[in-house]
Amino acid sequence: MNKFQRYRLRCTLSFGDIYGQIIIWLLVIFASLAAAMGLMGASRPIYALATVGLILVLSLPFLLFAFVTTLLNHIEVMEIDSVAESRPSGNLASQQRPAAI
Repeated sequence: MNKFQRYRLRCTLSFGDIYGQIIIWLLVIFASLAAAMGLMGASRPIYALATVGLILVLSLPFLLFAFVTTLLNHIEVMEIDSVAESRPSGNLASQQRPAAI
């Protein structure tokens, strides 16, 4: 079990990595709402609600897949060398960057 303690997980994901995916999904939502508004004037408005529901249900798995694969691509597994382990913990904190706001 000690061999797993020599590794560190680091996530390098930033908002810019998923920004394009969010914009595309918002465009899909607005397109579905535009189609619903177009169908709302028809004689059967239930089709409008079914259109929005269908587009949401069909697009959410693709959005989830895109987010998860992007996240997994930005996870790094690094081996901690013995030199880094022997240093005091204060030096390790100085090597890390603070989160950007």
